Amino acid sequence: ASDGSASTSAAAPAPGSDTYKGWLFKWTNYLKGYQRRWFVLSNGLLSYYRTQAEMAHTCRGTINLATAHIDTEDACNIVLSSGGRTYHLKASTEVERQRWVTALELAKAKAIRMMNDQSGNGVGDEIQGTLKTLVSKLDDLSTCNDLIAKHGAALQRSLSELEGLRVPVDGGEKIKAVNERATLFRITSNAMINACRDFLDLAETHSRRWQRALQYEREQRSHLEQTIEQLAKQHNSLERAWREAPAHTRKGRGPKEEASDEDEDTEFFDAMEDSPAFITVRASEAPQHRSGGPGPSEASGRDQGALRTRRSHITQKPNYSLNLWSIMKNCIGKELSKIPMPVNFNEPLSMLQRLTEDLEYHELLDRAARCDSSLEQMCLVAAFSVSSYSTTVHRTAKPFNPLLGETYELDRSEEHGYRSLCEQVSHHPPAAAHHVISQRGWTLWQEITIASKFRGKYLSIMPLGAIHLHFHSSGNHYVWRKVTSTVHNIIVGKLWIDQSGDIEIVNHKTKEVCQLKFSPYSYFSRDVPRKVTGVVAQGDGQAHYILSGTWDEKIESAKIVQSSRRGSSTEGKQKTVYQTLSPKLLWKKYPLPENAENMYFFSSLALTLNEAEEGVGATDSRLRPDQRLMEEGRWDEANSEKQRLEEKQRAVRRRREAEATDQEVSDIFPPPLHPGKEFEGYQPLWFHQRRDSITGETNFVYKGGYWEAKERQDWSMCTEIF
Repeated sequence: ASDGSASTSAAAPAPGSDTYKGWLFKWTNYLKGYQRRWFVLSNGLLSYYRTQAEMAHTCRGTINLATAHIDTEDACNIVLSSGGRTYHLKASTEVERQRWVTALELAKAKAIRMMNDQSGNGVGDEIQGTLKTLVSKLDDLSTCNDLIAKHGAALQRSLSELEGLRVPVDGGEKIKAVNERATLFRITSNAMINACRDFLDLAETHSRRWQRALQYEREQRSHLEQTIEQLAKQHNSLERAWREAPAHTRKGRGPKEEASDEDEDTEFFDAMEDSPAFITVRASEAPQHRSGGPGPSEASGRDQGALRTRRSHITQKPNYSLNLWSIMKNCIGKELSKIPMPVNFNEPLSMLQRLTEDLEYHELLDRAARCDSSLEQMCLVAAFSVSSYSTTVHRTAKPFNPLLGETYELDRSEEHGYRSLCEQVSHHPPAAAHHVISQRGWTLWQEITIASKFRGKYLSIMPLGAIHLHFHSSGNHYVWRKVTSTVHNIIVGKLWIDQSGDIEIVNHKTKEVCQLKFSPYSYFSRDVPRKVTGVVAQGDGQAHYILSGTWDEKIESAKIVQSSRRGSSTEGKQKTVYQTLSPKLLWKKYPLPENAENMYFFSSLALTLNEAEEGVGATDSRLRPDQRLMEEGRWDEANSEKQRLEEKQRAVRRRREAEATDQEVSDIFPPPLHPGKEFEGYQPLWFHQRRDSITGETNFVYKGGYWEAKERQDWSMCTEIF
């Protein structure tokens, strides 16, 4: 069937259909070029196979459209990229290409809606709706049943009285009463019979629908498990072969990339496609400019003279083994926050504390606040945005999901001039609000919602939400968003983390922009792993600085002195060539503490985050018992406490939902008929929702009061969550 022509058998999907199938050409490598493959678009996932027959046993690769970028290079080409994976596809005709693009865009929009809709998939919604209807019918039956029992008893009494009568007049009246009650009984019985008939009809119709839906889900799950186990075996054999290969063939490589989608057609992509759209050339150093970048004499030096000695170690991690696959194989496609995970996969910090770790290199912002040039300031802000990822390179354990209403404060005003507060403002979806104010001239705030999906071989973590940074003296206001994190080798091999995607930092006062690119790791790339490149430009597009480095080690800036356009040898594309001065170091990662590998690879800051402190809020993460037990190495007790806390949180949520139902009833039957309680849903304690004038988004911002409550040591307003 490899006749070289793509079939146009992929007819347009029927209205409401979620599936689209057909042949497309897929770029494999330079030897074989584009190869014909069978593609299936279903449930927001685009999968491909070598042949249609392969659909029964071997999927060659899958892209999740919810997080995918869809691009069209020319009349017949489609480029799909997601989580560091890129597919270069070609249709046989422009019409065919357009059909696929339309189907992909529709599927992407639906997948994003499904991801945001916490109520689950379409089948789940339908089942929930039907169950509500069935419950209503059961209520009707129950009411009729009560009435029949009541009228039946009355009828029996009347009949007994009739039998004991001797006076004809009384007998006539009693017989009349019996007739009335018999009529009532008959009407009620008829109503019950009708309700039963409705119930049976409804149950019969939907049971057939449920059976079909259930069968489909079982087939999908079976197919997924078979495919993933096969991929795991392929991955294992490739990894073993790689380890057994001569050492010189793998010298200088980073963590091995997952096995190629097509085990026989190893894929090599054009290096130019993933490289930055510019080339940097060092300018002559003779006419030395006064400053080559915003780097001062010291590069990310630690603040000196801390007033308090903080701890430098925690209890070593116990050597407990647990089979991750046994837990995760039943969780494919689910939200990570909804999977009940034992603490064995956690680290003894909450997500609020991990969010606070963004401040590890806060001195970059202190230096930025002292900059006279907003372009130099932008370079330091960009370095700060990259530095937050340096702590993740070895951190493959999962932080604790915060309980609703949980808070975390970090008061470093005496040592470093800043105070930070986080609060878990939503549980579904999990969302945290964060506010930091520094005496050294800046304020930072963010609301982060974590969307995470387990995809079999890897886990994608997508932080949603904007980060705002405001400098007090200049009024410069920067906004940016985080990139996608991917945890690889979930099933087989050593876990490793990659960061990929683009960050755009905008100074909304000056309109200056920094474009940062986090290159996804590729085993076949000649580039240094974990590479980050960027350009700082004015609002009119004129570039002033080049940024380069890695997200786990350092970032440098180089001042541009001249730029020009140069043709490229491949496909005649042009690239911008920047001549720069010598690069200046902006940020360099601190070395990890001694013995860090036995302390969850925590940095010096992370080791202090869960240290017990006097006077913190009653909902502070430091007071969370399961996390504290885990830190102390008492994992069995920690697991029991974790279950208790999660069940307590679920009970509170059920009570809140019941109150919401009471409120709905009171809306229908207002007082005095039904004096219902007022219900507004959950409201965070220290943050409230406001519309942002810059992004136009509604998000949670700090409303004040926490530090004043700490000063008074009055935590009476806090809910007991532990």
